[in-house]
Order: sequence, then C-alpha cells, then structure tokens
Amino acid sequence: MTLCIHCGTCGGCALQDMDAPAYGAHKKAVVEAALAKAGVRAPVLNPIIVPPKTRRRAVFKIKSLPEGLHIGFHAARSHTIVDMHQCEVLTPRLLTLVGDLRARLEAQFGVGEAAELHVTETATGFDAVLRWQRNPTPHLIAGLSKALGGIGLARLVMNGQMVFETAAPAVLLGGIKVALPPGAFLQATAQGEAALQARVKDIVGSAKTLADLFAGCGTFSLPLAHGARVHAVEQDGAALAALAAAARAPKLKPVTTEARDLFKLPLTALELSRFEAVVLDPPRAGAQKQAGALAASRVARIAYVSCDAASFARDAAILAAGGYTPGPVQPIDHFLWSSHIELVAAFTRGRR
Repeated sequence: MTLCIHCGTCGGCALQDMDAPAYGAHKKAVVEAALAKAGVRAPVLNPIIVPPKTRRRAVFKIKSLPEGLHIGFHAARSHTIVDMHQCEVLTPRLLTLVGDLRARLEAQFGVGEAAELHVTETATGFDAVLRWQRNPTPHLIAGLSKALGGIGLARLVMNGQMVFETAAPAVLLGGIKVALPPGAFLQATAQGEAALQARVKDIVGSAKTLADLFAGCGTFSLPLAHGARVHAVEQDGAALAALAAAARAPKLKPVTTEARDLFKLPLTALELSRFEAVVLDPPRAGAQKQAGALAASRVARIAYVSCDAASFARDAAILAAGGYTPGPVQPIDHFLWSSHIELVAAFTRGRR
C-alpha cells in the first residue's frame, strides 16, 4: 500500500512502513513476549488484522495557530499536532469530518487555544464530546450549533453539557439497537468487534448462564443473550442503563444488570458459582483482583478479552496458578500500525 503522507511524523502509525508478513509477525511476537515474561505457556495464533480505513472512533487534538486551525493526532514523541489531511486508519467518513471541522471551527478558536474532541461514528451519525477550557455559555453553544450543523454530527457534548442532539447515536450489538450515552466505549472497529464476538461465542459454547464482567453497553451481553441468561456487571451507570434498555428487546433471554466497581469489589468465588461461563473484558489495566477471585471459583469456562498484552499475561498467570488451562490466544489487530493489540483467549477447567 502507499504510505500515508504523515507516516514518520504522526505518532499514530509508527509501524506503517513494515511489510505485511513482518508486521503480522511483530504483533504476534508482542503477545508471545508478554506471556513468556509472565511464565504462561499458551499457543498464540496468527493475528486477525482488520482492513485499513475501518477505525470508527478517535480522539482528535485541536489547536489554533497563526497559520490556521490544526486538527489531527500528536506527532511521535511530541505534543505538536499533525494537521491531518490523509489517514489510512480512520473510516472515510471520519477523515472527511476532520476537514469539515477544520473549516467550521476555525472562527470559533482564538490563536493559541487548544481542545480535544472524542468522536465515534455510529449508525445514526457522529457522537462527539468536546473538551475545551472555555465554559459552555449560551453564546458559545449557539455558535457551535450553527457552525457544526449539517456535517453529520448526531450529538455534541461540551464539558459535560449538551450542545445539540439531532438524533440519538446508536449501534447494533448482536442485532439489537443500542442508544449510546455520550462518549460511550465501543471497540475500535466494527470488523474487530465482530471477530471478538465470534470467538467469545465459541469459547462460552453451550453455557446457559453467563456473567459478563466490565460489560459496557453490551458488546458481548447482547449477542450472547440470544441463547443464554446473562448477568452484566459494569461500573459506568450510563452504559449499564443503555444495555438494560436494549436488553428489553424481544426474543432475548433475560439480562440482569449490576452497577459495581470490579477493581475494588470483584465478584467473589461464591457469587461466581452460579455461572457456567464468564466473559471478562477489562480496560487496559486488566482485572488482577477479579482474576484472583475467578482462580478460586468453579467457573468452567472464561473468555478473556484484553487490549493490553502485559496486563492480560499477568492475569493469565493468576488464572493458570488457580488451575485454569489457557487455550490458544487470538490476537485481533484493530489498532493498525500502532504498538497496541487486542486479544481474546479461553481459560478452561474441569470439575473441582
């Protein structure tokens, strides 16, 4: 493929100049090295690599300079913003949005002002959350509403305050429509999400009672609820409410929800005893305490989804010490040409 014009400058794609075989081998080696360091023996499969131009969410850095408004990502090892005019990672609609934002926002910023815009592409338009040092005064809200109308934004929230919403941002998870709260977490690409969902479904198999820990808005809960009763646990109240509302769709098995900080208060071995399988999808820090509780439990199957090889390997060692056998680890690369990698793995045990 032709290298992006920003390759070598933008900090988002440090590995774009690698050829495909070397790149795939590198991503696999990252996972293998993390497992080896933690003393975990498990086969690592060749990574599933999503196509270019499929990333549906991004955090854009914005700064007004004398020569104009710059929007893009930070340069490598720098706080300088690369003014983005090409990207082989973002969806075409997201890249088009960057140009629209540059043209529409320039008059709103004074020279030297900076901001950050979190954007997710949904089925009904872009969900955008703006973080800016300014206060969202009525005058500024009116200005932003006028400037950013008609470019595909379904919703804009600034510093926690609604600026406008023309349509509720929504996605389909397991065929179920989910109305997203502002700034909700989604997997980086729809293609990577589908690969994760398929592998998780294979791991939990015929289990009829499941716990989905760090459930978010229902990435795994809703697809699995077509065939199993699911207990979804999540700290984020808005995400949990979105999941609960979507789970009322017809033909799903019952989905119960629980608001809980699993870092401070993991489900205990006793609480876990009523589930045949568990889905574990923590943030980058992993789930050390929850892994310890799982290691002491009788849960037969665990599907562990991770976006950080090091924290996954640490938790995998805990589960292995508790008697679990780690199955093949499947890397799924939807952080193209970056140092990051998503992965999913099975942990199984016989009866105790």
